[in-house]
Amino acid sequence: MPHILPGHGARPRLRHFSSDDFQFGLEIALGSNLDPGEVLAVAARVPDGDADAWVRAWTDLAEDAAHDASEAQDAGHRRSARLHHHRAATAYSTALYLIAHSELADRALELWQEQKTAWEQMVDLSDPVGERVAIPCEDTTLSAWFFRAPDAAPGEKRPLLVMNNGSDGATSGMGGMGGDAAAARGWHWMTFDGPGQQSALFEQGLHFRHDWEAVLTPVVDAMVARPDVDADKLAVIGISQAGYWVPRALAFEHRFAAAVVDPGVTDVSASWRHDLPSRMEKMLATGEREKFDKQMGYGMRFSHDLAGTLRFRAEPYGIDPANAFDLYTEVAKYQLGDEVAQIDTPMLITDPEHEQFWPGQPQQLYDRLTGERELLSFSAKEGADRHCEPLAPALREARIFDWLEDRLA
Repeated sequence: MPHILPGHGARPRLRHFSSDDFQFGLEIALGSNLDPGEVLAVAARVPDGDADAWVRAWTDLAEDAAHDASEAQDAGHRRSARLHHHRAATAYSTALYLIAHSELADRALELWQEQKTAWEQMVDLSDPVGERVAIPCEDTTLSAWFFRAPDAAPGEKRPLLVMNNGSDGATSGMGGMGGDAAAARGWHWMTFDGPGQQSALFEQGLHFRHDWEAVLTPVVDAMVARPDVDADKLAVIGISQAGYWVPRALAFEHRFAAAVVDPGVTDVSASWRHDLPSRMEKMLATGEREKFDKQMGYGMRFSHDLAGTLRFRAEPYGIDPANAFDLYTEVAKYQLGDEVAQIDTPMLITDPEHEQFWPGQPQQLYDRLTGERELLSFSAKEGADRHCEPLAPALREARIFDWLEDRLA
């Protein structure tokens, strides 16, 4: 049976789940703002491979955290209320991570709306209070959030970090992936939901696009128009699939002083094709749509995991997984081509050991760039391996922001 987005990496030293999807979801939660104790307590209630139990257990934690937030807010404990809303947002997003594999998939929109509510409460309880921004983009607007540096006066010009999310991460997670570190260094930071991401997908029905310059350039336009943003000190961090989107955009958008991709991605579709039987790869290459769709249909009927994964990954592309040939053909557009030669922004490319989805591609991106670039390795010995270094947030922050500080100073 074909299976997409497999785990390419070695097994972790300490492993709770045999399923790599479950294990990686657990590692993401362990490296988040949640306490390790509550993460492990939830994991202990989830039988291995039971996606229904996963969704229920993380939803229970999210609801408890939301209750704690409400009580803290009513009592005037603003800082604790924000902390608990953050816990709730992370727990809801962790529940959603495997919901497509469960019998509870029809609750996905409901749980995402609860996650969004927690995020919006976090924004309002931030210090300084976060600012909601509408980014004009073609014939619509994109939701964005701007966070002033804590020690900056209103209107004070500072460097700005743009956090570019990946394919399925929660918007509320962008602080932990770099926004909070920027604030600690006296920079403003912002994030946005681009086509296919979070509110743009669930509320606006916008889907991924491979030409991300059509998204990132309007974001830059809106930010440099602000009097409090130093247009000469813009940086961007692209997380996960944004390891493709950001380099693609930088081939056409040259106003950033520095960029980070975690990890570097040259071909998003490689992870989709990795476990396809050779006969199905040939069907794709020769345009045999009907045969390809039929074979994928067989696989989805006999593999619940494949069906769940394909539904989950297809949704932001806006293509019914029953039309698998069209879906794979669309994803094949997400490859860096000759435009890479136009990139002149200094770039830091993370290269974690045991990268599951795009192994070898950080090095490929580094080799294809001609301007200033650096390849930043993370190892299993450091506990910093795997996609986006989930269990090493402090080490990731230190290394990435040392590099950024040198270029924005």
